[in-house]
This record gives sequence, structure tokens and C-alpha cells, in this order.
Amino acid sequence: MRRSAASAWDPRKCLAWTWLAGSLLLALAGCASPGSATDAGATHDIVTESDEPEARRRARIRMELAIGYFEQGQTKVALDELKQVISADPTFPDAYNLRGLIYMRLNDMRQAEDSFRRAASLNPRDANVQHNYGWLLCQQGRYDESLRAFGVAMANPLYAGRAKTLMAQGICQARAGQKAEAELSLARSYELDAGNPVTGYNLANLLFQRGDFTRAQFYIRRLNNSELANAESLWLGVKVERRLNDRLAMQQLAGQLKKRFPQSREATAYERGAFDE
Repeated sequence: MRRSAASAWDPRKCLAWTWLAGSLLLALAGCASPGSATDAGATHDIVTESDEPEARRRARIRMELAIGYFEQGQTKVALDELKQVISADPTFPDAYNLRGLIYMRLNDMRQAEDSFRRAASLNPRDANVQHNYGWLLCQQGRYDESLRAFGVAMANPLYAGRAKTLMAQGICQARAGQKAEAELSLARSYELDAGNPVTGYNLANLLFQRGDFTRAQFYIRRLNNSELANAESLWLGVKVERRLNDRLAMQQLAGQLKKRFPQSREATAYERGAFDE
């Protein structure tokens, strides 16, 4: 039932997300709702019906309703359900984690931070909460704090969401100007989940920025040869092929860009020959 900002949202099911090196869409930018993930960051035994307190059982039922409303985009209804969850069991960390994600969606960062802090105080080893809190801090430009939170998540040996946290960590490191560290984090994330388009794009973009065009070509070609290509990835592909003097590949990508995304900023930039943008 755990929700995390990056695992909940699946970029592979989202057709209109932004991949620019400074933005995540991620689960986070709002193209989809945070989805479900198991509590891989916890160390306690699985709670069964026989040993779950009545208050927690009632809260868990309402929690499922809150999750359903949230995933349907009914944010305020989900928040109202969560109030009832917390009223039934104020020690339920999952409720505060989801509340944090809701407030992030509502752009109320103060309430979101308070919620994640509360969730972490109730279950300090919950790596998903640390991931979400780290991404919140990154969005606020609090990079050192953000990276510490990601580090706490990664330190949990049972955490199954390492790929998503390494991806978020890499993007935050790039925002903080730590390009070498960002490239390392994204490369590690790619090793764990090579199919994630956010990781592939941002890694290719970093390699392009430092002039490693051959490696950038490897990652961006793989993305553009999939159904997940969008205007940003095609435009990056155009610029990479141009640097490698492969005019045929460049023209093919440009053709796709103009045909599939004719009104995009990237298509306009191509028409203007603005390859340095």
C-alpha cells in the first residue's frame, strides 16, 4: 500500500510528461498519479488479520478509498478520506505519506513536508517516505537535504525502489550542478531499469552536454526507437546525430519530430536551426 512519488507514477504509461534535465515529471510532475508499491523499505513482519488492531483495520479500509480517489484525480475527496483515516488511527504512517503526495499535487509544500516528516517519525526506515521527502526537498532547491534523504532510502538493504531513487537523485544532482555525480547516479539507475525513459533521456542529455556524443547516441537512440519517444527526446536525438555528422539519421529524426509534434517548441527550434538551445 506504500505510495512513493516516483514509483506511484509510472512514466511508461504517461504520454505527456516533460523530460528536460531540470524537470521530472516523474511521478512528480503530475502527468499521472502516484501508484502502488509494496513496503520494501520496512523490516517488520507482514501484518495479518489476526494481529492487526481494530483501529488500524478500519483505517486501512478508508486508506484504500483514499488511494482510489487519488489515483482517479479526485484529490480533495482523497484528502477528506485521509482525514478520516488519521482520525481512526493517528499512528498510521502510510496515511501521512499519501497526504504528503496529495499536498505536493496541490502545491502546498509546507503541508507536504509536515506530512512526510510525520510519516518518517512513525516509521524511520520507510525508504519510500524518504524518497518522497527527498524529491520534495529537491523541488525546493534544498539539494543537500534532498540528497541526504535519498541516501537514507538507499541505505535500507531491503529497499526495492533503488532505480527510481537513483533517477531522482541524479536529476537533483544535475540541478545542483553536480554533473559528474548525476551521471553516475543515472547510469546506476539505468543498469537497474533500462526501460525507464526519464533515466535514459536525462543520462543522454548529460553525456551530450559534456561532449560524449557517441555514448549519448546509444541511450537516446534506444529511447527514440521505442514507443516512448516524444518531442524532447527526438530533438535531443537530432542534435546528437548532427554532432556525429550522421545527416541521414538526423533527417529521419527531424522528420518524425515535424510529423508527430508539429506545434512543439522543439519542432520550431529545428525550423529555426536553433541547435544550441
